[in-house]
Amino acid sequence: TSLARTLSPAPACRSDKMVLLRLQKRLAASVLKCGKRKIWLDPNEANEISNANSRQSVQKLIKNGLIIKKPQVVHSRSRALRQLAARRKGRHTGRGKRKGTSEARMPSKVLWMRRLRVLRRLLAKYREAKKIDRHLYHELYLKSKGNVFKNKRVLMEFIHRRKAEAARQKLLSEQAEARRRKAKEARQRRQERVAAKHADLVASYEAQDSKSKPSKKG
Repeated sequence: TSLARTLSPAPACRSDKMVLLRLQKRLAASVLKCGKRKIWLDPNEANEISNANSRQSVQKLIKNGLIIKKPQVVHSRSRALRQLAARRKGRHTGRGKRKGTSEARMPSKVLWMRRLRVLRRLLAKYREAKKIDRHLYHELYLKSKGNVFKNKRVLMEFIHRRKAEAARQKLLSEQAEARRRKAKEARQRRQERVAAKHADLVASYEAQDSKSKPSKKG
C-alpha cells in the first residue's frame, strides 16, 4: 500500500489544478503601488489571470475587477481612546500602574518651566496692554524668577493689589497737595488781610497826624 501511494498520480493532479500566479501578483503589486499581500486574485478566473504576463494585461484585469487591491486593515483606536479618557479622570493610575518615580514621570524642571512661561507670558501681555509699566514689569519678572508667585492667579492678585495701593497713594498725595495748596492760599489771604489792615491803620494814623499838626501851629 505504501508503494502504491508513492506511485499514485495525486500530486500531478494537484499541480494541474493549481496555477502559479506569482508573476501576476508581483506585477499587480507594482501597478497598484502596494505590497503583494494586499493583492486579491479572483480564484475562479485563475486561468485567465495566468495568461497575463505584462503590466498592460494586468491593468486590463484590474479594470475588469479580476485583480483587486485589498482595503486597508483597520487598527481600531477606540479601546485606546476609551482608556485615555478614563486616565484623564484619574482611573488606572494607582501605585500598581506606575513604572517610574514621580520625578521620572513628571520632572519638577518641566513643571517649573511651564509655570514660569505662563507667568512671563502674562507679564508680557500686561505690559503690551499698558496695564503695568516697565518698572513694575521688571520687578515682577525678577519676583517670578525668584519663585514668589505659585501660579497665575497669585500674580494677578499681586498686580491688582499693587495697582490699588499705587492708586491709593496717588489719591492721598493729591489730597495732601490740595490741603497744602488750600492752606497756602488761606495763609496768603490772611497775610493780605493783615497787610491791608496795617495799611489802613497807618493811613488813619497819618490822617490824624495831618489834622492835628495845623491846630498845634495856631
